[in-house]
Amino acid sequence: MEYDQRVSPLTSQEMASARRTWSVPYTPSPPSTPIATPRLFLPIQPHPTISHLPHLPTPSRQPRIHAAYALTTHLIPAAFPRSVPDIPLPVIPPHSTSPTAPDRQAQVASLARQLEERQASFVQGKLCNSHSQRPLWNCVNRYARTDNRGHGISLFLAHANGFFKEIWEVMLRDLFDSPAAPLVDEVWSWEAVHHGDSALVNAGNLSGIVDWQDNARDIANFLLNYLPDDTTPASLPTHLERIPKSTSDARKDHGYSKRTLVVVGHSFGGTTSILAALNFPKLFSSLILVDPVIGFNSRSAKETDGNTSNLTLGALIRRDIWPSREEALRLFKQSPFFASWHPQVLELYVNYGLTADSASNGVKLKMSPLQEALTFVDTRVAKEVWELLETLDANITLRWIVPIPGVLDQEQVRMGVWRRPSNTSNVVFPFAGHLVVQEAPVELGG
Repeated sequence: MEYDQRVSPLTSQEMASARRTWSVPYTPSPPSTPIATPRLFLPIQPHPTISHLPHLPTPSRQPRIHAAYALTTHLIPAAFPRSVPDIPLPVIPPHSTSPTAPDRQAQVASLARQLEERQASFVQGKLCNSHSQRPLWNCVNRYARTDNRGHGISLFLAHANGFFKEIWEVMLRDLFDSPAAPLVDEVWSWEAVHHGDSALVNAGNLSGIVDWQDNARDIANFLLNYLPDDTTPASLPTHLERIPKSTSDARKDHGYSKRTLVVVGHSFGGTTSILAALNFPKLFSSLILVDPVIGFNSRSAKETDGNTSNLTLGALIRRDIWPSREEALRLFKQSPFFASWHPQVLELYVNYGLTADSASNGVKLKMSPLQEALTFVDTRVAKEVWELLETLDANITLRWIVPIPGVLDQEQVRMGVWRRPSNTSNVVFPFAGHLVVQEAPVELGG
């Protein structure tokens, strides 16, 4: 790939050791064959029957991750109804030491194929057309500047598949220590319904099928109906109050009267944030896209489908229970998968990605491997967003973070970062792969 290298004032010795960045030069996107027919956004309604407000599933943390920012955690009802029907959760074949037990690898591979076939049936409209009405919740962290004067930026952070709201905190600490920190009044760190603490709250109500549109709808629901009007250092209730409909309607038409919203989305979170912005553009001032999963043109569809199958199978065979957090951390440090992670991010993964498991008296992943696999098999929204991206409101500033290697190939990167060329820029991180948030949080925060 050809890049424009950024001019640096460093000496040659400093340049040899620096983690330099550069940009993908502008090239017009060539005409492409449509790869999906985008759907209409399923309307978001207030849930009519919520009678129980759940408790936070994890004990309260220390109220600060930084001296200038106070941390609180909140719950909001997820978008209603869901795009997916109620589908029973399949069961991952258990491990067995019996020599006569069926081959688990073959069983898991068969389950992966079943998940992909069922997803294809859902996309083709062959499953039941009902929409789940079970109550679901999103959990969010709020980091509020204690000397906030109400004139700064509100950051909204949307995680990748398999992660959780605290995964950004190494990046945030670096940002909060930087000269730019006084510009940031609030940070809201998002959690999808089947991830992290949200998954614990929603256990028993999750469907056995995933549609990424629902995460986009949940994000839009929060930004339209639950994000408070003002950025303030004042405390907020655990269950955020729904704002008046007149205020929500005004946001749809004119945006926020007292906020400037900058959304940072990684992978799954970036893709679904784009979809939310396509449907409610007035809410968004800027989108920072950290290697979002979009595109997959027809030429590479077969290769992409194979990669998706590998990700699905990898999730299904993933270990999810350990005797203790200490043992989990020890084993993670020995795993090639975690070798490139920032050590403090790995500690966050152990501290906030795992929860106590009463069945084993150990710890387990908050998000089940099954839900991670169900998320991987849904590729429809990635294709829909590719088709729609060039229509994104030009008033929304786009900033792409492009890792090498990332989720997209070279051709897709060239086409993707300039698919909507106006008000757009990009920066290449040659020192990080797709998991930029985990591998290069300091550079991302800077």
